[in-house]
Amino acid sequence: MENSAPKLANLNHQDTKLVVRNLKKYFPVKQGLFGIRGYVHAVEDVSFTLKKGETLGLVGESGCGKTTTGLCILRLIEPTDGIIIFEGMNLLEMPKRELRSLRKRIQVVFQDPYASLNPRMSVAEIIGRGPKVHHLSEEKGLKDLVADILRKVGMKPEHMSRYPHQFSGGQRQRIGIARALVLNPDLIIADEPVSALDVSVQAQVLNLLSDLQKDFQFSMIMIAHDLSVVKYISDTIAVMYLGKILEIAPSKVLYEEPLHPYTRALLSAIPIPEPNLASKRILLEGDVPSPINPPHGCSFHSRCFNIGKKCRPEIPPSLIEASPNHHVACHLYDS
Repeated sequence: MENSAPKLANLNHQDTKLVVRNLKKYFPVKQGLFGIRGYVHAVEDVSFTLKKGETLGLVGESGCGKTTTGLCILRLIEPTDGIIIFEGMNLLEMPKRELRSLRKRIQVVFQDPYASLNPRMSVAEIIGRGPKVHHLSEEKGLKDLVADILRKVGMKPEHMSRYPHQFSGGQRQRIGIARALVLNPDLIIADEPVSALDVSVQAQVLNLLSDLQKDFQFSMIMIAHDLSVVKYISDTIAVMYLGKILEIAPSKVLYEEPLHPYTRALLSAIPIPEPNLASKRILLEGDVPSPINPPHGCSFHSRCFNIGKKCRPEIPPSLIEASPNHHVACHLYDS
């Protein structure tokens, strides 16, 4: 995997939708009125490439920095350092006026469908807000545009006059997806879009996103804490821990041949739908270290069940290519 910024110019941008290199985000921890006690290392040197029409699953425990990574790409929060290239354009060097016009091409589906929809706005106003702001539709054609996108997410045009409180959680998330899709984006960042939904509804929403991706041909970053959620919808999966990507590989390869001890522990926690087949659960000891004072050496060494001599004093090389298209940050593979 390429990690150096100078090689960005050589990437084929016709096939590459998004390139993230060495992304960092530190939040200051203040003490008193003016003092800063330290920094929360929320995102630490994250790098990946997303191809056109591809889905990247970004997974890890709560607090690992996956949502912060998504917000940095959207520039809803400003990164501390790094490079974000979208179709050859550096988003971090883009003036606010140009960034505003580009926002219609990068949309987000939020985690909580109850909090992400304005309760005082009707469905027609919620979905039609984006096209109005970006001047994509005249007032006369806006109603037809909203009705059409509602049909595509499995809802009815007569729902336009209703308000969010009149819908179930799954229906609200469909409205959130429609709000993102109405602008015909090239990239959608889905921030745990099914974690707040019933299990019976989760599969419906995931299948909907998969079908819509085929129709609209957008790329997607699927953020989740559950590896089983992203298994069938993701082409590539990146596993994050304490702000860093520890392993990244094609979905099938990651599930069949996980390399990093942390990835193996996460996969062992997925329930097996076969009562007679015993699962070998890997239990991690201790708690996740504080991102204010991350451990020296490998960030995972304090919980690792396969710790070696190098793990405590030395930071692993960033994303070693252990096998074709399979990268891991672990001293077990740095030879």
